[in-house]
Amino acid sequence: MTSILQQAFERAAKLAPAEQVRWGAWMLEELESEERWDQLFARSQGLLERMADEAMTEHRAGRTMPLDPDAL
Repeated sequence: MTSILQQAFERAAKLAPAEQVRWGAWMLEELESEERWDQLFARSQGLLERMADEAMTEHRAGRTMPLDPDAL
């Protein structure tokens, strides 16, 4: 276990029992969400490659414009 994770658990252990339950539930939900994202991302590689190819084709054809963050 890393020292930062150890510190987080030590601080969480000082919370009231109800807060520990909420914190633990939140942490488990976050970990499950991250696992779902990783699985979805892994399954989407073909789609992402096709989208990237399409974007590059449009760029080479001159159908793109530079992004202006100030105009967003």
